Amino acid sequence: MMNFQGLILNTGLQLEVGLRFSLAQKIVDSEVLRRSDPYVPFLSGKLKESGTLGTVIGSGEVKYTAVYARRQYYENKGRGTEGLHASGGTSGKRGAYWFERMKADQKDDILKKAQEAVK
Repeated sequence: MMNFQGLILNTGLQLEVGLRFSLAQKIVDSEVLRRSDPYVPFLSGKLKESGTLGTVIGSGEVKYTAVYARRQYYENKGRGTEGLHASGGTSGKRGAYWFERMKADQKDDILKKAQEAVK
């Protein structure tokens, strides 16, 4: 037991809560990567791959490490075959601000999955 300003904390409970939080964070990180995939601009696949390679699952940060990732995030026009503004009458999800758009579409599902895992 550990006494902290009159509040007694069970160290075993702290460990359990910490493990649950860690599991939830891992789920959120991996789901963000997985669910962002259809939104990430795609030409050679290196940008998408840089997200997988640059992210430490459980860290709370998803990092796209390709040197052009920042520019693509803010400036991509989404005109590729699966882009937001593709020519030929087709449209997809790929384009700028992929994380924000994915989050708007799927945040609730990601949080629900994380909550279910730590129950």
